[in-house]
Amino acid sequence: MPSTKKVQNTHISDQLRQLHGAVLDIVAVINRPQRDEVLIKEAGIPLDRALFPLLVGIERFGPIGVVEMADRVGRDYTTVSRQIAKLESLGLVERKGGAADRRVREAVITEKGKAMTDLVDAARERIGLAIFESWNPDEVDELVRLMRKFADAVKEEPPVGSSLATKS
Repeated sequence: MPSTKKVQNTHISDQLRQLHGAVLDIVAVINRPQRDEVLIKEAGIPLDRALFPLLVGIERFGPIGVVEMADRVGRDYTTVSRQIAKLESLGLVERKGGAADRRVREAVITEKGKAMTDLVDAARERIGLAIFESWNPDEVDELVRLMRKFADAVKEEPPVGSSLATKS
């Protein structure tokens, strides 16, 4: 009986290319400055667009150090440090000594900052509800489940024995 492995691999390869294209489309949309402007306007918050992803990131991932935040947003750590200082001056975040290493200063959201990100979350929900208006609730559930599964998998190291894991 002939093997179907090559046919399956070809099918998966085609799907991986489509998946990669979809992820690139989503990332491109998320990274557009105009999208942040729309969300800021919809939330009704007085915040500079450059500070917006940092505020949201600190709320979601904080306490967080400057280097880790810079990695997450794809900016130089010196720029992120200045921008976090600006958020601190606005009373939206504060910096504290790290739990593991007191020499590391980590940013945490303040009550004022959390109130602002709550407005952003409400705006994001209104926009999201409009996007998913024509979707079946089961489709939304499945998308959320599979996106979380995919996100968790890509955060891991490549599997042992894969060509990616053995390259240096």
